[in-house]
Amino acid sequence: MAEHGEWNRKGATISDVTATKEYGVGRDFIVKGIRAGRLEYREGAIWGNPYIRVLRRELEHYIIEELGAEHLRLNKTRAQLREIKKEMTALRKRLDELQGQRTEIENTLMKLPTEAGDQEDAPTGARR
Repeated sequence: MAEHGEWNRKGATISDVTATKEYGVGRDFIVKGIRAGRLEYREGAIWGNPYIRVLRRELEHYIIEELGAEHLRLNKTRAQLREIKKEMTALRKRLDELQGQRTEIENTLMKLPTEAGDQEDAPTGARR
């Protein structure tokens, strides 16, 4: 049985939809585990769409027993790789945005008239 606060802990539960993405198991597999008494669950609905929430720890143990540890390891690794690629894409996009902003600012600074105070900040080759 689950600990008292396990249902409320961040990351301790997983929905059937997320379990499909992360572990490669479908709703039928989860329902089979619930009916066998191996998984505790809670039902929920978002925008009228029902889902099943189970404890991640129990689901991982159930997957190991039914499908093997290799299945669990392989699918967790694939999910982790997907997350890394997604984050890298987001970071590349953000880097492109920042480089564009930097170019704009540099171009704006180049167009500004030089003042006596600006010569102190100029590179050493530009001083006379």
